[in-house]
Amino acid sequence: MPWKLIDQQAARRVFVRARWRNQVSMTELCRGCGISRQCGYKWWRRAQQAGGHWADRSHRPQTATAWAQRWQPRVWALRRRYRFAGAAQLRWYLQRAYPLGPWPGSRTLGRWLQAAGWTRQRRRRAAAGPGLTVVEPVPREPNDVWTADFKGWFRTRDGTRVRALTVRDLATRYVLLTAHLARTDEPAVTTVMRRLFARYGLPRAIRVDNGPPFGGGGPRGWSKLAVRWVCLGIEVLYGRPACPQDNAAHEQMHQVLDQQTATPAAANLAAQQRRFDRWRRRYNHDRPNRALSMQLPAALYRRSERRPTPRTWTYPAHWLQKRTDPRGRIRWHARARLIGEAFACRVVALRPVRAGVVEVYFGPHLLGQLHAADTTAIRAVRIRRCSRHAAASPRTPA
Repeated sequence: MPWKLIDQQAARRVFVRARWRNQVSMTELCRGCGISRQCGYKWWRRAQQAGGHWADRSHRPQTATAWAQRWQPRVWALRRRYRFAGAAQLRWYLQRAYPLGPWPGSRTLGRWLQAAGWTRQRRRRAAAGPGLTVVEPVPREPNDVWTADFKGWFRTRDGTRVRALTVRDLATRYVLLTAHLARTDEPAVTTVMRRLFARYGLPRAIRVDNGPPFGGGGPRGWSKLAVRWVCLGIEVLYGRPACPQDNAAHEQMHQVLDQQTATPAAANLAAQQRRFDRWRRRYNHDRPNRALSMQLPAALYRRSERRPTPRTWTYPAHWLQKRTDPRGRIRWHARARLIGEAFACRVVALRPVRAGVVEVYFGPHLLGQLHAADTTAIRAVRIRRCSRHAAASPRTPA
């Protein structure tokens, strides 16, 4: 009998029908079905008791059923009392309310809560993509690395909230911008940075934090703003999440800015902006910096000769080029695959790796891999960044 071509229930029905006909002995029937005589007699007894058909019995131990009948009503009562308690907390409440024990384990309580609909199953993490090591550049010349960040907000004396965007050249400590922005979203920052590029030229890299509008949740942590900078040939450098010390020089500059312009704050927004402008001129032209061996930032800084010109990339002929939709998706292997919202309406290239696997590139930048076995999104590249102190002299592109 081809057991591998039918399910277990169908196989049992065939066995019972053959036994009811009584055309062959039990030994020959069990040998033909590939089961033991003990199993065959057990099936035959159950079929006689159930009139020829029976359902699978639960393999759950009877002690588990008694355990659930004893403890589940108590768990539901505690869960209704403590609405936001999880499995571990419920077990602690059980131990306090019923000190004799033994009590169900936290994993058992978690299964009960999930089966009853009290909790939701966590979303599975996306599969890991390829690893990539990026060596951050060492700032030696003006415009090698700019640092940008929003200073912590504060209020003027009339109650207006101030959100100051600051940009500084890391090598010369020259402050390029200290300005309040009414909005801190991507379009507002894009407009300000476009004016800054037109005035000072382009840097080779910009160091920012991981929060919006600089960082996003897609491949490489890029946001739409970061993708615009990459298209201009600017390398975007991120620190570790929740580690402001990775941009310590900029944070120290924020401390000086707060002490000298916002403690106390000005009367209104216009007066506060005038304070920012005066402070920036004094910081650049009248304040020697210890990190520069007591030199003035303005004496060392020079404008960049790199002008803001969008870059275009070409790919090998055997690579497949795809344009993403407004949500950052492409169509591949008859499915919509999410690349990232930051890459909306952009052209990406697919490099074949092996059957059912391609690497996704945006210009020279590897974003991750697409697998035919996956159903939704890209396996984003995992970035490992070397510290500035460990960076080598030659600049390694991302």
